[in-house]
Amino acid sequence: MAAERDAHIHQLPLIPQSILRRFRVLEKHDTRFRSCARLLQALWRERQGLPVGVHQGRDGRNRRIGSLLGASAADAGRNFLSPAVANLVHREVAYQQRGALIERRRLYGNLLSSQPLAFNLFAPLRFNLQLAANVVRCLIPGIDVAKVLHVLFEHSPGRLDAELTGDRSSFDAAIIYERSDGQRGLIGVEMKYSESGSEGARLDLGARFNELAGRSELYRNSCSAVLRTPSLQQLSREHLLTFAAVRRGDYAEGRFLLIAPRHNHLIQQAACLYSAHLEPESSTVPFINLELERVIEALGWCGEMDYAFALHSRYLDWSKIDDLIDEALKAKSGNWALVAPTISRPLALVNKAA
Repeated sequence: MAAERDAHIHQLPLIPQSILRRFRVLEKHDTRFRSCARLLQALWRERQGLPVGVHQGRDGRNRRIGSLLGASAADAGRNFLSPAVANLVHREVAYQQRGALIERRRLYGNLLSSQPLAFNLFAPLRFNLQLAANVVRCLIPGIDVAKVLHVLFEHSPGRLDAELTGDRSSFDAAIIYERSDGQRGLIGVEMKYSESGSEGARLDLGARFNELAGRSELYRNSCSAVLRTPSLQQLSREHLLTFAAVRRGDYAEGRFLLIAPRHNHLIQQAACLYSAHLEPESSTVPFINLELERVIEALGWCGEMDYAFALHSRYLDWSKIDDLIDEALKAKSGNWALVAPTISRPLALVNKAA
């Protein structure tokens, strides 16, 4: 089976329902990627010996879902890769910015959510600012980073600030750095894992969005309805938030990053579509789409190899799913053979057919 795996490594499988039921991750509205990611999280939870969590549906019924943590494990911070990361999260929740949108239930108990992934991914950079500078230089060649000043979570330069976007838009993570000339720069990060990209879409983005989009010179056509579609509007809002912070003078330069897994095709398609609507000659605030795989690799190259391996094992090691599918396919095919034909003169039959 190894050769067949290598031949199909460019895509994730459609997981048999028997496997999804076995691990309590059969959800009818899941995309192919989300189904694989949900199963991978359930497998990680089981390897860690953590209890399964319970979801209460709209009908009031409770059901166990393999990609959720039990309440005791969630409260203990087991959604995070180390006690140090869990402690950081508890402090960030306690001292969160006014108006920050942190859903504690999802943060602590949902293994599939991108918010705990953002903490797990960027916590080492928060703990070691020299590491943060090295990772940034590795991921963005040519960037002038003398040192990283801050690594922030669920950050906005100003929620509801009329000089910025005037709404609650924020970054999952933000890196504030100092250039060699002493001026500061901003890297705003939008983190995705299993999401489709249309979560939290709005019907009306408001006059401020239209005004900023027109002034930014980021877009080929700032009035395009495509920028306002559910799959692109979050990228547009946060890109414009970065632009507005630079234009106001908070920072000398800015970049807006999207980080998502290579195989999350909905997010990767949205990133390509968004890039196609950007003005290629404008470098005011570049948009950079980075695969999660590449960011984890950079973390390893810069010295955190064991931690990078732990991240990859939890979020991106699809070989664990391949093993389950191989097992299920072998069990389904069984061990049987055709009954041999009883033909007295097979050569004559072959000659006749010829």
